[in-house]
Amino acid sequence: MTKLRGNPWAILVVLSLGFFMTLLDLTIVNIAIPSMIDGLHASFDEVLWSMNGYILVLAALLITAGRLGDLRGPRQLFAVGVALFTLASLGCALVDSPAQLIVARVVQGLGAALLVPQTMTLIVGAFPAERRGAALGVWGAVAGIAAVAGPALGGLLVSGPGWRWIFFVNVPVGVVVLAVLFLVVPDIRQGTAHRLDLTGVLVSAGAVFCLTFALTEGERFHWNGVVWALLLAAVVLFAVFVAQQRRRQGREPLVPFALFRNRNYTVMNLVSAAISVGVLGLMLLLSLYFQNVLHFSALKAGLALAPASVVSMALAPFAGRLTDKVDGKYVLLTGMVLTAVGMLWNALVMGPHTAWAAFLVPMVVVGAGNGCLIAPMAAVAMRGVEPAVAGAASGVLNTVRQLGSVVGSAAVGALVQTRTAGGHDGVSAMRTSMALPIAVIVLGALACAAARREGAAPAAPSAAQATEAAASGRGTQS
Repeated sequence: MTKLRGNPWAILVVLSLGFFMTLLDLTIVNIAIPSMIDGLHASFDEVLWSMNGYILVLAALLITAGRLGDLRGPRQLFAVGVALFTLASLGCALVDSPAQLIVARVVQGLGAALLVPQTMTLIVGAFPAERRGAALGVWGAVAGIAAVAGPALGGLLVSGPGWRWIFFVNVPVGVVVLAVLFLVVPDIRQGTAHRLDLTGVLVSAGAVFCLTFALTEGERFHWNGVVWALLLAAVVLFAVFVAQQRRRQGREPLVPFALFRNRNYTVMNLVSAAISVGVLGLMLLLSLYFQNVLHFSALKAGLALAPASVVSMALAPFAGRLTDKVDGKYVLLTGMVLTAVGMLWNALVMGPHTAWAAFLVPMVVVGAGNGCLIAPMAAVAMRGVEPAVAGAASGVLNTVRQLGSVVGSAAVGALVQTRTAGGHDGVSAMRTSMALPIAVIVLGALACAAARREGAAPAAPSAAQATEAAASGRGTQS
C-alpha cells in the first residue's frame, strides 16, 4: 500500500468512491419513497423532508466546507465527511421513526457537504494541469455511474431485501475509503494557521438555506407569503454577504473575489448552473412522463433513463483525455449542443402510448452530450486557480451546481403543475415544459463561448490571487 501513497490514480480512486456515495444518495432514495412510507408509517411530507433535509444542508454548507478545506486541509475534511456520512447511513438504515430518519439524513447532508468540495481540490493538487482533464473525466464518469446505479440499484434493493438496504450499501464503501485514505492520499495543507470567516459562514449558509428551502418547498406550500418572504430574505442575505466579503478581502474571506477576476472561472459557474437546471429538469420531466403518462413502474422508469447515464459514464473519461489535448471549451460546447438536440428529440417522440424503445436513441444522444460536460467544465473552471484558494473555488462551483439542480427541479415542477392546471393533458404539459431546460442549455452554450481560449494570454486573476494569498499570509502571521 505504501507504493500507492501519492500515486495520482490511486488518490483518484479513493476520492471517487467517497464522491460516489453522496451522488448515489441524491437519486436512490426517490425509488424507495412508497416503501419508506409503509415501513415507517410515515406521511409523504415526512419522507419528503428526509430528502429535502439532505439537500438543504448539503447546499447550505458547500461554500463553508470548501474554504475549510483550504484552511484546515482537504484530506482531513474529506475524512471527517466520509466518517459522518457512513455513520449517518448506518443510522438511516436502523431508524424506526420518520423523525429519526430526518435527523440521520441531515447528518448525511453534513457529511456530504464536507467531503464533496475536497474531491476536486485534491484532484487538482494530485494531477498536473496537462493530465487533469483525464482525471476529471474519470471523476465525471463517477457521476454517470451513480446516476445509473441510483434508480436501478434502488429498485432492486427495495424489491428484494427492503428499503433499509439503500442506506446499508454505503457502509462498506465508507469503511473501505477510510481504511485506505491516509495510506494513499497525502496531506497537502498549507503550513500556516488560518482563521475561518464565521460571519461569512453564517450569512452565506442562511442565504443558501432560505433560497433552497423556498424552492424545494414552494410548490407544497402553494407559494404562500412565507415562501416569498424566504426568497426575499435570501436576496437580502446574499447582498449582505457580498458587502461583508468585500470588506474582508484582505483577511481570509470565505469567498476570495480574486476567483471571479478569472473569466473562465466566472463563466464556468454560469455554465454549471445552466447544465444543472437543464439536465435535472430533463430527468424530472422524463421520470414524471414515464410513470404518470406511460404508467411505468419505478424500476422500469429508471431503466428507461439508464441509456443516457451509461453512455455518459462511458464517454466521460475520453472527453477528459480530449480536454488535455484540445481546448476544453470546445469539448464542452459540443456536449451542450448534443444535450440540447437529445432533449428536443425526446420532446418530439413523447406521446400517450409511445414505446420505450422510441426513447433509446435520443437518450443515447443526451448521454453523449452529458459525457462531454463535467470534465471539461471543471478543467476550464479550475485553470489558473491558485492552490491556496482551490477549496473555495470548488465550494462555490459545487454550490452553484447544487442550487442549479434545486432551481431546475422547482421550475420544471411548477411549470408542469401550471400547464396541467391550465387544462393541458399530460403529454402536452410535459412536451411544452421541455422548452425550459432546452432554452437554459442553449443559454449556457452561449455563455461557454465567452470562455478564454486555452493558451490565450492569462488574465489578471493569477496576480490578483497571489496578492490576496500573500495578504492572507501576512494577516495570519501578525
